[in-house]
Amino acid sequence: MSEDTVLEDLPYEELRERAFAIAEERHDYGFFLDLFTHTPAMHDASDEGGSLGDIGGSFIESVRAARQVFSGESVGDLEPLFRARFATYIREHTA
Repeated sequence: MSEDTVLEDLPYEELRERAFAIAEERHDYGFFLDLFTHTPAMHDASDEGGSLGDIGGSFIESVRAARQVFSGESVGDLEPLFRARFATYIREHTA
């Protein structure tokens, strides 16, 4: 990636895939969990007595779910939040 590249200017899908690739390589389950905590569905679950600690499944299943949940069509008004999170994550974990 060129130093002149402004991550936030990349298409959403490309930015998401770059961040996901880094997180997968690092086996960074916390990154995906953090993303899920910002979704309306997760807020609804926690409001109904659910616990973020009850999230189960394998790392691979979590990544697959994240790809689906955070597709460009699904995020709607939250796209700027996720775009900023993806860009920040990429900056934090690339040389």
